[in-house]
Amino acid sequence: MVSLTGRLRALLMAVGLAQASLPALAETPAKVVATVASPAGNLAVRVELDGEGRPAYAVTRRGAEVIAPSRLGFLFTDAPKMERGFTLAGQSSRTVDETWEQPWGEWRTIANHFNELRVRLKEKAGAARELDVVFRVYDDGVGFRYEFPDQPQLKTARIADELTEFAVVRTGEAWWTPAGEWDSYEYIYNHTPLAELGQAHTPLTIRTDDGTHIALHEAALVDYAGMWVRRVDGQRLKATLSPSPIGARVVRQAPFTTPWRTMIFADSAGGLYQSHLELNLNEPNALGDVSWVKPEKFVGVWWEMHLGSASWATGRKHGATTANVRKHIDFAAANGIGGVLVEGWNVGWDGQWFGNGNDFDFRKPTPDLDWAGMAAYARSKGVNLIGHHETGGSVSHYESQLDAALDYAQGLGIPAIKTGYVTDDGDIERVEPDGTRLREWHDGQWMSRHYLRVVTEAAKRHIAIDSHEPIKDTGLRRTYPNWVAREGARGMEYNAWGDPKNPPNHEATLAFTRMLSGPFDFTPGVVSLTGKDNSRIPSTLAKQLALYVVLYSPVQMLADLPENYAKYSDALAFIKAVPVDWSDTRVLNGEVGQYATFARKDRHGEDWYLGSVGDDQPRTMTVTLDFLDAGRDYTARIYRDGPNADWHTDGHPMTVETRTVHQGDTLTLPLARGGGAAVQLVAGKGH
Repeated sequence: MVSLTGRLRALLMAVGLAQASLPALAETPAKVVATVASPAGNLAVRVELDGEGRPAYAVTRRGAEVIAPSRLGFLFTDAPKMERGFTLAGQSSRTVDETWEQPWGEWRTIANHFNELRVRLKEKAGAARELDVVFRVYDDGVGFRYEFPDQPQLKTARIADELTEFAVVRTGEAWWTPAGEWDSYEYIYNHTPLAELGQAHTPLTIRTDDGTHIALHEAALVDYAGMWVRRVDGQRLKATLSPSPIGARVVRQAPFTTPWRTMIFADSAGGLYQSHLELNLNEPNALGDVSWVKPEKFVGVWWEMHLGSASWATGRKHGATTANVRKHIDFAAANGIGGVLVEGWNVGWDGQWFGNGNDFDFRKPTPDLDWAGMAAYARSKGVNLIGHHETGGSVSHYESQLDAALDYAQGLGIPAIKTGYVTDDGDIERVEPDGTRLREWHDGQWMSRHYLRVVTEAAKRHIAIDSHEPIKDTGLRRTYPNWVAREGARGMEYNAWGDPKNPPNHEATLAFTRMLSGPFDFTPGVVSLTGKDNSRIPSTLAKQLALYVVLYSPVQMLADLPENYAKYSDALAFIKAVPVDWSDTRVLNGEVGQYATFARKDRHGEDWYLGSVGDDQPRTMTVTLDFLDAGRDYTARIYRDGPNADWHTDGHPMTVETRTVHQGDTLTLPLARGGGAAVQLVAGKGH
C-alpha cells in the first residue's frame, strides 16, 4: 500500500526534484497496536496502523514473517470506503481450550484451543464508523473476521468488495482452479508459481521455498458472498467477493459478522489436512439430536447415464424405470449397501433442461416408475432410496416447490437427497416477486442463503443433503450435520465423458486442495476402468479401492454398474468392507499432486484402513504402521497394483495378499502409473 507521503514523494521525483530535498517527507512507520500469539507460540499476529490510519495485520511463524502486513477494509456502493483514518478504540482477548465430538466425520473428537484478539477500529473523522476485527490464533492456523456493530452511522452495509489481503512473504508455488469462469469449481488444477496466480477459488494451497505449506480458505460462509482470491502484484493476494446482479455483492443489516478468512500453516501437505481450523471456527451443532443422519454407501441409477447407455429423459433409454430401480435395490440388499440413488425419477428431464429447469416437478414421478412402490420395496429389503432434486439452475422454481418436495420425500421415507444445480456459473435463475429475472453465481450471497435454506428445511424433516454443483464447503457441517457431502470439484463423471479426463495425479492433488474444505462426493469405485465408448480411465483397479480411504465422504458411492462388480469379486469385497465413518485419521505421507497415503480407523470398531494413491509415475511407498495398538495382532489384507498394472495399457492386474502385522511394522506398496493400494487392517486379540 502506498501512503500519501509516498505518492507525494513519487510526484516530486517525477518533476525532477533531487532526492536530497526529500528527507522531511519520510514515511511514517506503521505502529503496532495489538498482538496475539497461539497457545504454544508457534504463530503470532500483529495489527498495525500506518501514518494515515490504514489497518493491516501480519503473521509470523516460529519468529519469521510468513504473511507481510496485509490491509483490511471494505468498499461500499453507497458510502465512503473503510480503509484509512482509523484509530484503535479498544481491544480485548480471551483463551478457549475445549474438545467437542463430531456426530460423524474423519475424527470423533476435535480439540479447539486458541487465543483470541478483538480490536475495535474507529474512524477519526467523518461518520466515525466502527468496525471490529476478531483474530483466533491456533498453533496451526489463523482465522479472522469482521464484525459490524450496531451503530446509527452504518445501519445497512452494501458491500461492493473487501479490501482484505494475504501478502505471502516467501517465494512459492500454488495449486488452484480459476474463479469467475463458467464451470464453477470443476477444473483441472493449475500448478504454477504463486507469482503467476490469476483469480482462484479457495481452498488455495501454497508451498513456499522453505517447505512451508499454506492453505487459504474461509469458514462459516453464511448469508455472504463467497471469497475468491486474486493476485494483485508479486505474491500479494486480495480477497474479492462473488458478484451479484444487484450491484452490491453483500447487503446486510448491522449488527452482523462476515465469514472467517483462514490460513493454515504446516511443514507438510499432510499437516494441512490434519488441521481442524475451519470446523472449529463454525458454530456448534444447531440441530440437536442428529442420530437420524446415517453415513452409508450407495449404488445408483447414474453411471449408465454418463456412459450414454441410459438417459435421464423418458423414452426407450430411460434409466429410472421400475425394473431398473428394482435391480439396483436387489444388488444393494445382496451386498449390504444401504442406499440406492435414482436420477431421472421425476418429470422435467425431457428436452433441454440444462440451465432451464422450470419443467421439473419434484413430487411427480415419470409414468414408467412406481416411485412409491420402489420406496416400499427398498424398505422391505433393508435399503433406502436416495432422492435427487436437479434444478437445472432454476432456483426460484425449486424454492417454490421446496417445502412440498421435501414433504413428499419424507412421506416416502427417503432419508437423503442429492441436489443439483447444473448450469453455467453466473447463470442461476433468480425470479423476484415482481417477476423480474436475475442471474446469480453459484457462490453469491443469494445462493449462499438458498443452499442453507434447503439444508435447514430438510433437517426439519430428518433428511440429509448432498449438494452437487454446490457452494464450497466452509465447515458448516459442524453447525448443520445433515449437510453430509458436496461435489465442488471434478469428480468421477469426468472419467466417463470428459475430454480431457481427470489426469492420473488428480486425486493426489485433491487430497491437499479440495479435500481441505470437507467431504467430497467424488463417486469412486469404477472397477471396469472404462468410460464412454470404452475409453480408458487413468486409474488402476487398486487405486479405485484406495479412493474410498483417501477421498473422504460419509456417503460413498459404488459408482459402477452392478454387473461390473460381479466380474471383480476381490475389489467388491474391499468396497463392501470399508467404512464411511471414522474415529481417527492420519496422513502418513503426501506431496501435492504426486502421492498421498491416508490411514483411518473405523468409528464402530478397532480396524484400520489405509489408502495410497499416486500420479503418472511408478512409485514404491513404504509406510510404517505406528498408529496401530501396541501388543495386538492385525491381519492385513493388501490390495495392490499387480506387476503388470499400468493405466496406459491395463489397470486391472491386482495382487491381493494377507499377512499378520503389528505396531511399528512397515508395508512396502508398489504404485503403478495411475496406481494405488488399499489395505484392510483387521484387529485381532492382544498378546
